[in-house]
Amino acid sequence: MCFRAKKQPKAEVVPENFVKKAARDAKILKALVEARKARKAEHATKRAAALKNAEKYHAEYAKADADLIKNKRDAKKAGSFFVEGEAKIAFLIRIRGINKLSPKQKKIMQLLRLRQIHNGVFVRLNRATWNMIRKVEPLITYGYPTRSTVQKLIYARGYGKVNRSRLPLSDNSVVEKVLAKEGVSCVEDLIHEIWTVGDKFKQANNFLWPFKLNSPAKGFEKKRHPYMKGGAWGNREENINELIARML
Repeated sequence: MCFRAKKQPKAEVVPENFVKKAARDAKILKALVEARKARKAEHATKRAAALKNAEKYHAEYAKADADLIKNKRDAKKAGSFFVEGEAKIAFLIRIRGINKLSPKQKKIMQLLRLRQIHNGVFVRLNRATWNMIRKVEPLITYGYPTRSTVQKLIYARGYGKVNRSRLPLSDNSVVEKVLAKEGVSCVEDLIHEIWTVGDKFKQANNFLWPFKLNSPAKGFEKKRHPYMKGGAWGNREENINELIARML
């Protein structure tokens, strides 16, 4: 009596294109994982650098405030007065529309980037900008913002110009993408450059989109009268900070 051996099942043959696809997918997955790790490490390094810069600026601001208080106390003790230096920066807000604008006023408003009502911009104060401000003074109100106001404006209403698009400053990468070559890589660097009117103020200020502010709570004063006579337009000096707070 003879027995027939059972046939062994044939091993499945995997098509060659399946093997190649699996190898390619594994290679792509490995590259993605490595890229994510590299991005994460780079992001951590940049965050650490931004934090270090923020601490450095905080110490610098605290020292400046302490020096100012000391100078005032020393002057008072000596029976004299301490006069602070002139403001280097102003914040301009457009309060009038396009009616009855002369061609020169229209051009100056374009140069100042105040194209819409309630738009606001930072301006470096020098002889040229003062001449421009005086020619359009009945159309704007302006003054000297504090460091706190500059920070609030940029954090609350700050938008950057990236490839002609208006992007919110919700991440340091928005600033870094445009201003890294100028040595400005985070929002704190941007605030410091604007407040101190540094060497890269022009590039930093041009990067900032004109601020779009709300109508002020409780409204404006009489728009046809200067601020010194109870109106709205003209130089408010330090009182611009109160107006900005009502327009945020």
